[in-house]
Amino acid sequence: MSLFTTEITSDKIASDNPLHHRLLSAYVFSQKYIKGDVLELGCGEGRGIDIILRKSKSFTAIDKIKDIIEKLSSKYKDNVFISSNFPPLSDIEDNSFDTIISFQVIEHIQDDNQYISEIDRILRPGGVALITTPNIKMTLTRNPWHVREYTSEELNNLCRKYFSQVDVLGISGNTKVIEYYNQNLESVKKFKRLDIFNLEKNLPNFIYKIPYEFLNRINRNNLQSNDNELVSAITYKDYELVKDDPNNLDLFVLLKKK
Repeated sequence: MSLFTTEITSDKIASDNPLHHRLLSAYVFSQKYIKGDVLELGCGEGRGIDIILRKSKSFTAIDKIKDIIEKLSSKYKDNVFISSNFPPLSDIEDNSFDTIISFQVIEHIQDDNQYISEIDRILRPGGVALITTPNIKMTLTRNPWHVREYTSEELNNLCRKYFSQVDVLGISGNTKVIEYYNQNLESVKKFKRLDIFNLEKNLPNFIYKIPYEFLNRINRNNLQSNDNELVSAITYKDYELVKDDPNNLDLFVLLKKK
């Protein structure tokens, strides 16, 4: 059975291509910050591992999906893979890692304060943590897989409780990316007009996940059918790391520990 949903984006599903490369771009941008012993919190299918390994001394990854961890452990035998929920990170000692990467994870975490405080605890002095998450101001519809989403100000305020050095940047895109976003926006609006009972707002997450997953997959497939040239043409090179802006697709946060 496939582990992929529209939330666990695949590089093997053609209609997922723009989002796959949007997520991959974060790893490309992270390269200049990676050093020493690296921990990835929420590695997923291992989208960015090969990029991280180019810059790291050692690599450890944690993810809650046991099947994924077993597959990655077999593929990358010289590295450490742990199947576990977090936070907390009880089995990891203080000051254990030089770099911590956690992309598109914090929006799934119930206790985001504990999550950031644990990153602070296990990061070595002089180390850097990199976090990405969707920018709520650019979200097209409620995502039932997410506990919450953030503005840049909200995420900055959360991180500054534990880190004195916080730099909020963003991931944006060129004209191809913007065109895909606008097509997606118009398509989602059409679906929303059919939601006469406002189920998007009123259904509890565990129920809403079912129609969300079904309609989201239809939407991505329709976008591909309508403009496959655009969907297939977008790569990580069409995304860019930029200064904080309300129109950025994702927030990209650097946390530095003194």
